[in-house]
Order: sequence, then C-alpha cells, then structure tokens
Amino acid sequence: MAKRILLVDDEKDLAESLAFRLRASGYEVILAGDGSEGLDKAKNEKPDLIILDLMLPKMDGYQVCALLKADPKYSRIPLILFSVRAQESDFKLGKEAGGDAYITKPFDSQALLAKIKELLQSREHSI
Repeated sequence: MAKRILLVDDEKDLAESLAFRLRASGYEVILAGDGSEGLDKAKNEKPDLIILDLMLPKMDGYQVCALLKADPKYSRIPLILFSVRAQESDFKLGKEAGGDAYITKPFDSQALLAKIKELLQSREHSI
C-alpha cells in the first residue's frame, strides 16, 4: 500500500509540481493550502509523513508542528519543515518545534525523496 504524504504549502504551483513528483515516486499525496487546513488534514487523514511549509496563512508551520508533536496521537508522524528561510535561527526554531528534518527551498528533489524514504524507514523500525 502506498505511503501517504500530507503536503502543506500555500504556493500552489510548487505544491502541485512537488505532488506530481511524489506521486511519480509511488506516494499518495494529500494537499493543504494553509496551516489550519494542514492541522485538520493531519488529524483526519493520518498521513505517514508530513511536509510542512513554515510561512503559511492562518497558522504558521512552527505552530502546526508544535501542536502535532505535543499530541501523543500524532507525535510519531515524521515531519519535514520546508522553507525558504535558511538562517541558523530558523533551523533552531524548527528543531524546537519538533521537526524531524529541515529542507530549504529551492530544493533538490532527489535529496527530498531520500530524506522522505529515510524518515519513513526509521519510523517503521521504531514502531
């Protein structure tokens, strides 16, 4: 069965092209366009992994990440923070919010796919 990835990003073109790449790699993709929709879909769709933009309308990615990681029902879902913000302070905030990885935009799709595979495998081994 295909692994489900929730992609939360308000840049529609980027989200669509990344979703296309993920589907071509065999993943099922669920899209959300803002933080609160992303949080709802994370809770209702039970994805295997979440890719979460940081700068989102309604609720930023740091808040969404912290809320999910604070809830035992969702804390084990691997979460990749995805942002144009590449300062050391951004990485630190992402780690503090509970992100499992941090990928900067523009991104290397092969590196992102490798990180997804790594996080999904480590999750399977820890269950």
